[in-house]
Amino acid sequence: MRKSFEGNKPSGEKRIRFSDDMLWGIHPVVEALAQEPGRFTEIILQKDKRGSKIEEIVTLARSGGIKLTFVDTLKLTGEGSAQIRHQGVVARLTETPLLDFDDLKEKMLERLAQKIPTRLMVLDSLQDPHNVGAIIRSALASGAAGVIITRERSAPLGGTAAKSSAGAMSHIDICQVTNLSRALQELKEIGFWVFGAVKDADAHSLYTVDLSVPACLIVGSEGKGIRPLVKKECDYLISIPMEGDLDSLNSSVAAGVILFETQRQSLMSTKV
Repeated sequence: MRKSFEGNKPSGEKRIRFSDDMLWGIHPVVEALAQEPGRFTEIILQKDKRGSKIEEIVTLARSGGIKLTFVDTLKLTGEGSAQIRHQGVVARLTETPLLDFDDLKEKMLERLAQKIPTRLMVLDSLQDPHNVGAIIRSALASGAAGVIITRERSAPLGGTAAKSSAGAMSHIDICQVTNLSRALQELKEIGFWVFGAVKDADAHSLYTVDLSVPACLIVGSEGKGIRPLVKKECDYLISIPMEGDLDSLNSSVAAGVILFETQRQSLMSTKV
């Protein structure tokens, strides 16, 4: 009897540009899921593929909270893709294992109990891996305790992001969440304040807000910014004052400015 994959809608043909963050083939994916499930960010399956190993992939992915995408056909493109026999299975991996949200929250509770200055960088649906990597690098350099990314509409944490992070990705906790709004609610319940970076004219200036508290610092996607439901969870909307006609900065630059201002305030507060 065939297992039902109900709840995962096929999205037609999926064309994927081959990159160094990919793993393909039924047996390699099964083995990697058994050994390092925390490195998977997405598994793409051709919906007509069946068998015990395919069912095992689906079961392991669902138990591990890994995104599953079912498609009618699956095609790899780009240099090096012609020789690949993917068998209807392609996975995206990170360069480093991801931390479960409950584990991240436990770590944050320990830091707060010890009164350690604590801040988290939150990336809401950033899709450029160069920006993601650069932000992770700034987060580590500015003393952030971790980075939260979204599962949907987020750049893969593969080779491109890893190179842009200049090695930082392996030295800071990174957590991927399915429901960012809910994750922020849970962090607020344990004592965090949420600050969202926006271009709104009525937002608070970055330099007038107390960022020395336990803080979640959010930057949104390159085009649309922070999503409305995530924006509702923000305790403060903040902006970076700028001269001239520019009204926004690249997301990685904006994140860097905010992270280091937060670090400056934290250092000043510890001297008082």
